[in-house]
Amino acid sequence: MPATPLTIADAPPNDAAVTVYDRDHFKLYMRLLDANDAGASLEEVSSVLLGIDAKAEPERARRVHDSHLSRARWMTEQGYRDILRNGLPL
Repeated sequence: MPATPLTIADAPPNDAAVTVYDRDHFKLYMRLLDANDAGASLEEVSSVLLGIDAKAEPERARRVHDSHLSRARWMTEQGYRDILRNGLPL
């Protein structure tokens, strides 16, 4: 049975703790970090990872990309501590 595709919000949560949304989007966060390190273009990342046509919706593509990349960085800098202490949220 195929996996259910994730719904990607225009912005991830801004909670001080890891959320269910974070848990469900952990793979996306890692892929965003990898794409950023590889120098992938906004157009490519938006299309492949976020399902947004950056040419048709450039402001939304930038907003969704930047907010999720920021949350991904937060996960690697601070969020992991919450996971170590409390595990992933159910």
